[in-house]
Amino acid sequence: MTRVVVFDYGTGNVHSAVKALELAGADVTLTSDRTIALEADGLVVPGVGAFSAVMQALTAVRGDEIVDRRLAGDRPVLGICVGMQVMFEHGVERGVDTEGLGEWPGTVTELPATILPHMGWNTVTSAAGSELFRGIEEERFYFVHSYAAQSWALEVMPPFPEPRLTWAEHGAPFLAAIENGPLCATQFHPEKSGEAGIRLLKNWIGTLRQ
Repeated sequence: MTRVVVFDYGTGNVHSAVKALELAGADVTLTSDRTIALEADGLVVPGVGAFSAVMQALTAVRGDEIVDRRLAGDRPVLGICVGMQVMFEHGVERGVDTEGLGEWPGTVTELPATILPHMGWNTVTSAAGSELFRGIEEERFYFVHSYAAQSWALEVMPPFPEPRLTWAEHGAPFLAAIENGPLCATQFHPEKSGEAGIRLLKNWIGTLRQ
């Protein structure tokens, strides 16, 4: 079976993520152990709450180094919710600018919506050729957030493939999912998105076997 680690750094819906990944067919370990996290076929970085709190907890257990080393070695990583947001350079919440992991350029900011948080089911516009959304392009997914990446600044030159960007809208368009080489992420919660979320995780696990 494909070995997946859900990175346990004290935040996120870790047990829900473990259960969903198991239903999707993975052999799942919940741990913050550096060696196990580096050697797994896939690493999942969940996250809930404030950008700054997630970054503080992640760096306290050297999660920033683990993510960076995996990606440098072309080893897959999946970020979920704030676990997606911290992949960007910065997050600004209530006037506080926090440095992120910097795997992608850009800043996560508050959605310009009259009702926040954006909570509940929403449709997405999946990227052409998406692996994550294969067969579930018309499904709805479950979101709980007030902040998001609302633009994309990374320029990729051949022979590297263009990132696949999936968008949703709440007050303004925002990035709902990204597929960029070994680094993928979703702003919504696959583990709370019912059968569609399980199928998305199954699609991601399928890419780990390639």
